[in-house]
Amino acid sequence: MSRQLKIIISGGGTGGHIFPAIAIARALELMRPGTEILFVGANGRMEMEKVPAAGYKIQGLDIAGISRSNMLRNLSLPMKVMNSVSKAKEIITQFKPDAIVGVGGYASGPTLWAGIRKQVPTLVQEQNSYPGVTNKILSRYVKKICVAYPGMEKYFPKEKIIVTGNPVRQDITELYSKRKEAAEYFELNGSGFTVLVIGGSLGARTINESIAASLNLFARSNIRLVWQTGKQYYAQAQELQKKYANIKVYDFISKMDYAYAVADAVVSRAGAISLSELCITGLPCILVPSPNVSEDHQTKNAMVLVSHNAAMMVKDISAISELGNAVVGLSVDSGLRESLSKNITTLAIRDSAARIANEVIKLTA
Repeated sequence: MSRQLKIIISGGGTGGHIFPAIAIARALELMRPGTEILFVGANGRMEMEKVPAAGYKIQGLDIAGISRSNMLRNLSLPMKVMNSVSKAKEIITQFKPDAIVGVGGYASGPTLWAGIRKQVPTLVQEQNSYPGVTNKILSRYVKKICVAYPGMEKYFPKEKIIVTGNPVRQDITELYSKRKEAAEYFELNGSGFTVLVIGGSLGARTINESIAASLNLFARSNIRLVWQTGKQYYAQAQELQKKYANIKVYDFISKMDYAYAVADAVVSRAGAISLSELCITGLPCILVPSPNVSEDHQTKNAMVLVSHNAAMMVKDISAISELGNAVVGLSVDSGLRESLSKNITTLAIRDSAARIANEVIKLTA
């Protein structure tokens, strides 16, 4: 009988980090029943709520990222990092993990560094096609690096890299059978080309404004929208919904499997997890990368798909004038949709969480 494992999973800050972390935890429990998992997150961030809601214990570090809007806030950052590493060492001493997994986010760096210093086997899961500074530094010391994209030896030691993909929610893997039910859920009657618009859980101002500017065009073109606006734009979108029968607006869509199932195409930001989900769904998509992320990694993510003819891209700065026409062009070009769908599907890795969990288990042997 295999011994019970104890694993720390650290990171968070956004749903894009938290969901893969939980998926890895569940894969570990399936592969090694009885595994005890402890999460380490950043106090005040969403993981401190979402992880317990998923049924896992979590401890918090008082850590934040670099502020680009208020440089004075960064004066306290070195002390926060030192205190977080110290706290992480205490957590590791008490919990005695067999391995530590870092999924990105503020808490991941101090926790992995503390683990490295205490000689606990460590693994990094890098979601993006262009890694952040922290993971580049940690890559010299961790045992393994699980990546979503090929070609990452440009940034990491080649012998440590395993291409695993990014874990995605399992309910999006079988969509065709849900299409009728999904249409009823979103109250979409009749026929029409349906576009899912998502800008991440918080919304995306440029995408929202570009969609709003194109509503007359969409109405004339018989294009229907399922539109996740985020909270800030929701009230404005509700007013627009009164004028246009072809749009359904939501501040947040909880049934994303239904949203994907009902869609003929998707307009999205280019966060790593969003792209991994789009690869699984096989939906033709138009990406509008956010320019407001570190090292412009969303553009680099998007270009991986564009270079494989697996997605279209509209630059954020051009979206107001170009996005509406791009959506209409995609709606009338079935050949382009078929080509994009075929190519994006070839990039999908469907068992990512299990692959990562397997590598974690290997570390404990």
